[in-house]
Amino acid sequence: MVTWLSIDDLAHYLKTPKSTLYKLLSSGRLSGHKVGRNYRFDRDEIDELVKRGALSRRIQEHRR
Repeated sequence: MVTWLSIDDLAHYLKTPKSTLYKLLSSGRLSGHKVGRNYRFDRDEIDELVKRGALSRRIQEHRR
């Protein structure tokens, strides 16, 4: 079963500001599923990015 995270949930889960996540979304470096006006994120997809280190690299690159 898919566990969906809102942008608030994802920011809390990753301990990353929502503004950073929105910038990663707009640049195409993070994918989310748009439901109406809001984004939802598959927790399994996020966990896979974290395991590979891909998401942390993208966040670090954004902060530079």
